[in-house]
Parts: sequence; C-alpha cells; structure tokens
Amino acid sequence: MAHIQDHALARPNETALVSPNGEFWNWRQLNNASIALANHLHNCSVAGGDYVSIMMENRAEYLVAMWAALRLGVYITPINWHLKDEEVAHIVQDSGAVLVLCSSQLSELVGRIGIKSINVDEDACSKVIKLARQSDAHLQANFEQTEGQIMYYSSGTTGKPKGIRRPIIERSFGTAPAIDGFISALYGIGADTIYLSPAPLYHAAPLNWCLAILRAGGSLVVQSKFDPESFLATIETHQVTHTQLVPTMFVRLLALPETIRQRYSLASLKVAVHAAAPCSPEVKQKMLNWWGNIIYEYYGGSESNGVTALGPQEWRAHPGSVGKAVLGELHICDDEGNELGANQTGTVYFSGLPDFEYFNDPEKTRDAYIKPGWSTLGDIGYIDADGFLYLTDRRAFTIVSGGVNIYPQEIENLLIAHDDVADVAVLGLPNEEFGEEVVAVIEPASTPSSESDFFDMITDYCKAKLASFKCPRRIILSDALPRMPNGKLLKRELRATLLGIEKHS
Repeated sequence: MAHIQDHALARPNETALVSPNGEFWNWRQLNNASIALANHLHNCSVAGGDYVSIMMENRAEYLVAMWAALRLGVYITPINWHLKDEEVAHIVQDSGAVLVLCSSQLSELVGRIGIKSINVDEDACSKVIKLARQSDAHLQANFEQTEGQIMYYSSGTTGKPKGIRRPIIERSFGTAPAIDGFISALYGIGADTIYLSPAPLYHAAPLNWCLAILRAGGSLVVQSKFDPESFLATIETHQVTHTQLVPTMFVRLLALPETIRQRYSLASLKVAVHAAAPCSPEVKQKMLNWWGNIIYEYYGGSESNGVTALGPQEWRAHPGSVGKAVLGELHICDDEGNELGANQTGTVYFSGLPDFEYFNDPEKTRDAYIKPGWSTLGDIGYIDADGFLYLTDRRAFTIVSGGVNIYPQEIENLLIAHDDVADVAVLGLPNEEFGEEVVAVIEPASTPSSESDFFDMITDYCKAKLASFKCPRRIILSDALPRMPNGKLLKRELRATLLGIEKHS
C-alpha cells in the first residue's frame, strides 16, 4: 500500500484534506507539513520508541501531527480533550509521554498537567508548518523514517482507561498495518474516494479510517463535530462517497423533519459504515429504508485483535448480527475456556492476529486471554449456524437478578425503537431480594405531560414484548445520558451517579 509521500510525488496539487474551517490541503502541503513537524520534533530530542501524546480538537494539524509522529517511529497516544485534568494526567503519566502535542485551545489544560508540550499554534511550530505548506519543493526528513505505532487508551466505560500496546516493528515508514489494507479492500477505497469524518479524531475508528483513506490516496473531509443537517449538507457539497457513523448519529439523523431530510442529495454516497456501539435492528432498518443498501457494519476494538463485518444484504438476512470474521478467527467460549456450539451464548474471543497488551497492567492483559492467542474485548454473544456473530452485551454489564443472567442490550434495543424514547440505558442496581433489579434510564423524545402515564406506557410496552423477569422494575427519566462523542454509553459513570443519589436520598 502507498502512503502520503507517494501521493505527494505522484499528484502533488490534488486535494488530500478539507479541514473543518474549510481550508483545502493538497498532497504536497500535507506531506511537507508532516515532514517539517517531524524534523522539528526530532530537533527537540524526540526519538523513535519514545511515547508522545496528542490533544487537539478536529483540525488539519491533527493529521499533520499524526503523520509526523508515525514518521519518527514513536508511540503516539490520542487523548480525549473532554476529559478532566486528573484523567488526562493519568493517561500522560501512565503512558510515559515525553511531551504532548496540543493546540492553543487546549494548551491551558495541558499546562496544568505539568508536562512539556509543543503547541502547533505558537510561533515556532506554527511557522514550521506554515512555511512547509507554502513550499513548492518536496521536503526531506533529517532522520531515518520508521513506522511508529498508535497506542490508544481504552474509553474507560468499564474502568480506568488502559493503554493498548503492540511493540514497534522495525519497518520503514509507509508500511501499512493490516487494518488499513482491510478497510481499503473491503469498502473499495481508492484515489476517487471522498471520505467524510464527522467524529472526534481522538477515537480509534475515526482516526484509523482517516489514516487508511490517506494511505490509499482518498480525500478527507473532516468536520469539527457531528451535526445532522450539516452532515447531510456536507455530503452534497463535497460529493462524499464514503463515511462512518455511530448509532446515536443514526438516531439524530432520523429525528430530522422529512423536509430537511429531502433537502439534500445523497446520490454520491456509496458506503456508510457504522460501528463502536450497538445499533438496534429497528434503527438500522429505518436507515436502510432511507439510504438504501449502502449501510455496512463491522465489530472490533482498539485492541485490533479481530474484526467481523457484514453488508446490507447479509444484515437483512441476519438482522441484529455484526457479521462474520474477516480478520482473525472467531470463538465463543464458556468461563472454563470450552468452545461452544452454534447459538450458544458465551464470551466472544478472537485468535490468529498478533497479541496485544494493556500497558502497565499485566493482570488485565492476562484476563483478556483465555488461552495463548485467544483474546476478548469483554463482549458476550453467540454465533448462528451460518457463522454470523450476534452480540448480547458487555460481560461487565450483565445483570444477575434472582440468579438469572439478563443482558441489557436486548432491552435497550427494544426501548430505543419506541417513538417516545430518544435515548436509553438499562442497568442493574442493588435489590435486597433479587441481588440486582433491572432499571431503565430514559431520555424522552419530548417532556411527558404525565410521568406516571409515561411510565405505564413504557411498562406495558415492555410486558408485551419481553419475558417478565427482563422488564424494568424501575424507570428513571433523564435530560441526557452520559455518552462519549463516539456514541459509547458511560454506563459505569451513570451507575455510580444513581447509586450516589440512592445513598443520599
């Protein structure tokens, strides 16, 4: 697979990137800026094998900095800029970062952490990038370029974020990881691709996709944040061919009035991929009815230990599935490590790809492996007779009520399909008799005129479609559920909040 330097030499003046502020960057500008920044970091004593963090909002310099870090052969860790000071400090300290690449918008927060930083907006660094972007020559690195690694930190939905690390392999810059080739081959990525990225670049999937698109020679259109109408307008304006979303974005798009939905042409769009969080079959069916057979799905994690995928026609034949294994081999195991048969629920494992480790956490690393080479992301599911995987829930979120395992995702999928529900989380809270009870926290689509009538309506709806032991024993209304920008629900945080309220009530 090629990389940005090849594209800069072959077609220097073609568009590589459209930034959130509307600036167009051609291939020569992107490549030169990344080389210049890499040289600048090298002159600041950053060397291959070092650990570096990046903390910026969505902007062109984010991609410039990523390519610079990868050229240097360092471990680069993207940090969620919505985190609190102590959370950022944990990642910086745990990763052993020698510095943080940041923007002026976030420099104050980084300064409070007390670590060396390089601000891409300040004179020295800003001048380096600006001059490189203006140059008509092809700049050269003043060091030997080797391919670095991205060390993502887990989102922390079930505990404190942990670094996901693989050793840096001695290889020249531009040697694409397996995931890049997989993305390009599976979804037809090439020089004619125009990819819209509406999600934060500090998340693994959006960043991996952007880097893979650029390696393959496609053009990026990056938004500062997701807005449903702006998203549709951008597809029409830039004739976008590919994009990636999360299910909460689907829900927000479907909430648009029909007049706005019909205002924009989506004729250029060939592939819309979704992942990162469970998508209810009802929501996905509505999107297929609107956009047609262009919606694809995959399942995988930042650990890159395996991937499943399926297309729209496969999903119609296997609604609710997340596909067949396309990277790695899939297994369903019980708690003793015995492999289970078709339609038997257990923990989902992958094998056949390079091992990973949770940085500085050997115990968590051991817990991820049930036998050598067989690792899990902590999800529960089953494989049908045709080899398609269905996810039931996260192992950590399973509710045990009266000795029976209850999987919240099944209940969440049902509730989100109700017209009066905008968002929902189902979790287990302590119950003296049963151990745990099923609780539904609901964000209503509009303020109910009567809460008791709303509760009765939801209860009747559940009783008509679920076994009685799965029905919520309590319903709590919420103005907004705690979700990350990638759509992942912060269920641990929500549970702690509810337990705190109960303790003080």
